[in-house]
Amino acid sequence: MAEADDKSTVLNGGTEDKEEDQHKDGGASGSKEGQTQASITDAPTETGEGSGDKPMPDAEAEDGNNNNHGEPDEEDTDSMDGSGLYSLTEDGERESEGGRRERTRAKDTAKRAARKRNRPGGGTNHSSSSDDDDDEDEEDEEQKDDDDDEDDEAMEAWLGAELRDMRGPVWRAVPSIRSREIGRDAAQFVRRVCGARGLVQRLELQGRLERHAGCVNTLHFNPSGTRLASGSDDLRVIIWDWAVKKAELEFDSGHKSNVFQAKFLPHSGDSTLAMCARDGQIRVAELSATQRCKNTKRVAQHKGAAHKLALEPDSPCSFLSAGEDAVVFGIDLRLDRPANKLVVVKEGDKKVGLYTIFVKPATTHHFAVGAEINTSGEIYDQRKINENDNNGVLKKFCPSHLVSSESKTNITCLVYSHDGTELLASYNDEDIYLFDSNHSDGADYLRRYKGHRNNATVKGVNFYGPCSEFVVSGSDCGHIYLWDKYSARIVQFMEGDRGGVVNCLEPHPHLPGMATSGLDHDIKLWAPTAEAPTTLKGLKEVMKKNKRERDEDSVRHGDQYDTQLLWFLMRHMRNRRPQRARREGADPDTDESWSSPDSSDEEEGGPDHVQCMSS
Repeated sequence: MAEADDKSTVLNGGTEDKEEDQHKDGGASGSKEGQTQASITDAPTETGEGSGDKPMPDAEAEDGNNNNHGEPDEEDTDSMDGSGLYSLTEDGERESEGGRRERTRAKDTAKRAARKRNRPGGGTNHSSSSDDDDDEDEEDEEQKDDDDDEDDEAMEAWLGAELRDMRGPVWRAVPSIRSREIGRDAAQFVRRVCGARGLVQRLELQGRLERHAGCVNTLHFNPSGTRLASGSDDLRVIIWDWAVKKAELEFDSGHKSNVFQAKFLPHSGDSTLAMCARDGQIRVAELSATQRCKNTKRVAQHKGAAHKLALEPDSPCSFLSAGEDAVVFGIDLRLDRPANKLVVVKEGDKKVGLYTIFVKPATTHHFAVGAEINTSGEIYDQRKINENDNNGVLKKFCPSHLVSSESKTNITCLVYSHDGTELLASYNDEDIYLFDSNHSDGADYLRRYKGHRNNATVKGVNFYGPCSEFVVSGSDCGHIYLWDKYSARIVQFMEGDRGGVVNCLEPHPHLPGMATSGLDHDIKLWAPTAEAPTTLKGLKEVMKKNKRERDEDSVRHGDQYDTQLLWFLMRHMRNRRPQRARREGADPDTDESWSSPDSSDEEEGGPDHVQCMSS
């Protein structure tokens, strides 16, 4: 009987402990709800000010808090005012620091109570050794939970830093359509629609263009937006009537390795297409009005891969090219020898390979380049290049925390905004940074855009909208990110590539939509046809995963990069050896060889089918 009474007492005690734990859980939950309500009501508005937050030009023109406070009396749902504000807490709620700590304590209490209930034989007596083991396990689990909570808080603090409140919408669907119907502001209708946040939040996949047999590395709309040019690792270029998803023209580019860019020259009647590739050749294709390619010829030859071309906005016969041989060529198709070496980019006395180049729209004699071992975006003036004076560099822009960094971070792509006042640069395994191109040499960044991953390939970046209202980039995780340029908040998040990497993003010049490509062999078309705006489902988890992988890879990235580079060089030399043996003293690296179109059919080495590996 005494033993039974003891068991009854123990069981009753266990029941009372359970009820007490449940009561504590309920109290913690109530405290959490109260604290959350208080934080929503009383928390101050976030300004996102931090060490890297810099004032935007004309930032005072609009009140950045319109989105978080009062709504207009007649709400226009299509304007999406206040929706899409990316917040690191669920449902966009804002929590004070006290509320977050209270929520964390309540979560820890619940976990400990759950462990007690789930313990084998919970509520009954155990031996002393078993109790000690359980206590140690519980302490280990609590320590692990504490570490995870600290990591999550640090991650959310990093992702939430340097953000601003989004401005109110500049376009409202119903009033704008009514104004157009009566002829008011009809000329500005399309421009305002293309820059509307509500439509960006409704972008969805419209279709695919499928014909290439390799990764699609380049996309470019003609000036009118009716045709789309694409180039691929299959060495072919295709001109698409994208609206009906039909290939109008397909031809062999003449390149011997991966085609990196193919662009319509402006004001050429869509009859001239400039191309560059891994083989270092710069080629021009002449297209006829009868949907055929007359010929392609080589107009320049780099000694390394040529990743990018830069068009001059008003010139049908002039453009620039940049290669991994550190050379920038100015090419004028009106000349007998089209290629003119403008500058050899150096860091000290060492040449640095170039990944990207872009001409400033408003001042076409200015161009910017990004190099493979240089953290700075460098601006040159074609009229004033003097290699004895700072190697010809006019200005340099670099985030202050990367100036003295020992990492192998470099710029993979940079672009000017629509009017040339801003410069956007995407860094390898780092973030995207916005600079004021009119600031003095060495000025720090204005905005920082986070969440994506740029490591596996040479990733592109671009502005979206007629007035560069948004920033768009692909990612190694296979998603497409669109940030509001002013606030640096993510407003759209889409799955863009089954192969896992999105490299190329080409906004339509006149319509709200864009084309994208990556490791998949197809081209994807996007338009704002979704009935409801995005909910950014799964965004937080993907952003955290990208950041963790980036931090983990930063330790071993150097060794991995050197291994890939060595592998590529060995394969490249092995492929070139037979062709070199057959030559009779020809020197393909002379100016005559790469500058003369007459030598375009000369063999420059065998094919190099390295698939989508970063150079």
